[in-house]
Amino acid sequence: MAEKMVAAITSMDEDFAQWYTDIVKKAELIDYSSVKGCMILRPYGYAIWENIQSILDSKFKATGHENVYMPMFIPESLLNKEKDHVEGFAPEVAWVTHGGKEPLTERLCVRPTSETLFCEHYANIIKSYRDLPKLYNQWCSVVRWEKTTRPFLRSREFLWQEGHTMHASAEEAIAETKQMLDIYASFHENELAMPVVKGVKTPSDKFAGAEDTYCIEALMHDGKALQAATSHYFGDGFAKAFDIKYTDKTNKVSYPFQTSWGCTTRMIGGLIMTHGDDNGLVLPPAIAPIQVVIIPVAQHKEGVLEKAREIADTLSKRFRVKVDDRDQSPGWKYAEYEMKGVPLRLEIGPRDIESNQCVLVSRLDRAKTFASLDGIADTVAERLEAVRQGLYDKALANREKRTYRCATMDEIKSELAAKGDGFVKAMWCGDEACEDKVKEVCGVGSRCIPHDQEQISDTCVCCGKPAKHMVLWAIAY
Repeated sequence: MAEKMVAAITSMDEDFAQWYTDIVKKAELIDYSSVKGCMILRPYGYAIWENIQSILDSKFKATGHENVYMPMFIPESLLNKEKDHVEGFAPEVAWVTHGGKEPLTERLCVRPTSETLFCEHYANIIKSYRDLPKLYNQWCSVVRWEKTTRPFLRSREFLWQEGHTMHASAEEAIAETKQMLDIYASFHENELAMPVVKGVKTPSDKFAGAEDTYCIEALMHDGKALQAATSHYFGDGFAKAFDIKYTDKTNKVSYPFQTSWGCTTRMIGGLIMTHGDDNGLVLPPAIAPIQVVIIPVAQHKEGVLEKAREIADTLSKRFRVKVDDRDQSPGWKYAEYEMKGVPLRLEIGPRDIESNQCVLVSRLDRAKTFASLDGIADTVAERLEAVRQGLYDKALANREKRTYRCATMDEIKSELAAKGDGFVKAMWCGDEACEDKVKEVCGVGSRCIPHDQEQISDTCVCCGKPAKHMVLWAIAY
């Protein structure tokens, strides 16, 4: 086993939950606030989110979406307009009851999501088929009064984006829902190096008020699942509840069809649990605040710092680069940037300068190689891509090793007992009672009905009746 460079991190095999907490604190991603269940995003943690936001925002805009901003307060009467929706969120809603010292005439909900606000707005601005589609997105924070919280994974206030769109036909809205799911999946697999399974939620697990909820599911290092993003098709239910009408091309009054889709800072938690190791974070290059850190070795010697800065000037045209010229030993700096998950470390000292070379160290596997300073930018690009691909391959191998095909509940229990948590592929008849029974007996809940279906058997894993779907089951965060 490789030597641990940061002894202060609990080993993930010893205590995965404590390992996770150690990383979010020691990598300076968050601090705890005086409001229980709320976190302070420190600069390094927020920079990761900014990079995620920047990439996704460009993808959304490339598909015609525009950013807007809605109020954070929702009147109780407005929230109550869609019965299923309000019932789904009621246990998590935070309420404002006073303005200053005066009680409010109507309670205000602190937004847990913004469907109702968008619907109110759409009712005012959609009048004709010429007003459609409306492709809106907003970046904001939301509040859900969770009982049990954990940094990034479940907090009472968190950052996210929420897209809300209106369309003239159900076909257009469903296509939008699937398009956004594909964007999330592509982003996770390419930029975050996280393999995901695309699917649709079972009826009992879909979003409150939705006709269908699509999702991507990722498997963490410890074998538990993480719902990484969701995309919802609402049909015209919200439009009818909020009286959103438009005149179509035949002069007929119709209701538009709606979608919503979102992802959150929970992705950062997913990154930690997918790629992290006992030395700290391991960040995919696309979202790493620092992609290359340059460590001058024997920096007190003539020309070393100057050369380090010269290399940084060359690389900064293509990458996010930092030269660490602090008065600390190189070994101390190596450990710090291991902890922070910087994908590539470049070491340069007097002997390297004489040889017109540097040392490159990958965070993926800590492999050291010598590289010529001629064409160094192209070499760095190749090494960063190798980190991204290596992270993806490693995560995929973990998922494949922890995916079990089971025909009975006894097989599910025996596989999990022998091999540990993971994804279970098993058939389902479509009855919610069977879905509940699998969770009760085997301890794994339904995560999704994958788009890529497999025929594990012909019968339901629970009741033995003819199966309708192959379902992905797991314990989830």
